[in-house]
Amino acid sequence: MRSNLVFKALVNESNRYQLCRLIAKGTRKLHRPNTRLQETANDVFERFSVPGSKVVAARFAQPEQDAVPHKRRA
Repeated sequence: MRSNLVFKALVNESNRYQLCRLIAKGTRKLHRPNTRLQETANDVFERFSVPGSKVVAARFAQPEQDAVPHKRRA
C-alpha cells in the first residue's frame, strides 16, 4: 500500500511538504513511457524509504547544472 511507503519514506525526510516535492521530482525523472505513473511513484517511494537514501534526496533537490547556455546565431 502506498501509505506504508509514505510512512517509511518519512523516516528519511520528516518534512511532508519537502517529501512530496522530492517524490514528484523523482517521479518525473524516473518515469518511462508505456509504464504506469503509479508504479513509478511507488518505485520512488521505495527508493526514499531505504536507509541512507539522503544521497538520492539531495540529488533530486539540487537544480540541474548540466544545461549550458548556447550562443544565439546572428
